[in-house]
Amino acid sequence: MVRQFACIIALAATSLLGQNALSNRRAPSFTLPDWHINYFDLLDYRGKVVVIEIMSTTCPHCQGMAATLEKVSAHYGTKIAILSVVLPPDNQSTVRQFIQKYNVTHPVLFDCGQMTESYFKATPENAHIDLPHLFFIDAAGMIRSDFTWTQPPEGKSEESIVNAAIDPLLAGSGSR
Repeated sequence: MVRQFACIIALAATSLLGQNALSNRRAPSFTLPDWHINYFDLLDYRGKVVVIEIMSTTCPHCQGMAATLEKVSAHYGTKIAILSVVLPPDNQSTVRQFIQKYNVTHPVLFDCGQMTESYFKATPENAHIDLPHLFFIDAAGMIRSDFTWTQPPEGKSEESIVNAAIDPLLAGSGSR
């Protein structure tokens, strides 16, 4: 019963927030550095649910999402991994300030565009990227849902919508 409810909530959240053609495919692999030049490889998270956020430190929705992702991280602990990814013009200084100001504990990684382009299936004709954008990857490495964050529907919190996307992935991986 609880699993069915979680699936219904996830489907409602996904449809309300616009799941699109970027889901239901293998997550493109990457290795990216953080502001300390420590490298993070997506393959190191195989077997774990991963939330990837494409964001910018100057984006107001991204700034709000930072607090949401910290709550989500505290709720699930080591059952999930959260990786935020920034593009230029963000740099070590802007990311360090963002991490300090919003108390971000998960890695914020630097991409020059190739990883983001592969996740968005970007082409010259389809070069637009809305931020923040969340990708939910299951334990087998498949993108199961994704959405560009906008305003949550009335009566829904950002945290509940993100949790609703994660719960079925954990249930399916046996990590719950």
